[in-house]
Amino acid sequence: MRGKRLAVIVAVIALVSGASTADAIVGGTPARVADTPWVVAITTTDGQLICGGALVAPDKVVTAAHCATIKGVVGRNQRPAEQLRVVAGRTDLRATGEGIEAAVANVWRHPEYKDVTKGDDVAVLTLARSLPYRTIALGEVGEDGVVLGWGRTAESSPPAMTLRKVTVPILPDAECVAKEPDYRPGAMLCAGRGGRDACAGDSGGPLVVRGRLAGVVSFGRGCARADEPGVYTRLAHYRSTLGF
Repeated sequence: MRGKRLAVIVAVIALVSGASTADAIVGGTPARVADTPWVVAITTTDGQLICGGALVAPDKVVTAAHCATIKGVVGRNQRPAEQLRVVAGRTDLRATGEGIEAAVANVWRHPEYKDVTKGDDVAVLTLARSLPYRTIALGEVGEDGVVLGWGRTAESSPPAMTLRKVTVPILPDAECVAKEPDYRPGAMLCAGRGGRDACAGDSGGPLVVRGRLAGVVSFGRGCARADEPGVYTRLAHYRSTLGF
């Protein structure tokens, strides 16, 4: 589902047609919510997976702006808060008796966001209730990061719907610019050299470096294709804007 631009297609499929976007970590291993209690899934009110996110305060989730966007014939409008749910404390999204589902009270989308390839792909969901799970702080970029999400384990496989994780190398800005014409040094980071990657439906999910939240999944070409890194929103660039 990453075709020309992963997250653009995700927005069309997930936010317009309402079809499941449960596409996720490629080349990874199962993860436990007990080890990463701050990782959450963002779903529709009827339980279809839209994106991932990270709990940065008991009632705040950081995700990608395109996860809170409806792409339609009249433009890209912000998705109403009442259409979203956040699922926490659940490894398998089909296990509806586990964890907590929280309504979303408010959606903040970066005011400069236009399209994933233009950058500013970051949003904050304010929940209608506080969640009793450990949160994660924002951090800086390092040599490697761990990305987490639910769904497909290959570009053409069916959704797995269970939480998975994978370690990916974070590439220098110069290499990212050479591989991705739309890359914005400073505001973005890219990671992966093939074989291990996030995929559609992991959008908005966390990239963790040294135990801190360094980025959120934004866009890419295909899933884990050779020499095709994934592009992430670099959260350190937005620290003052987010206020965390």
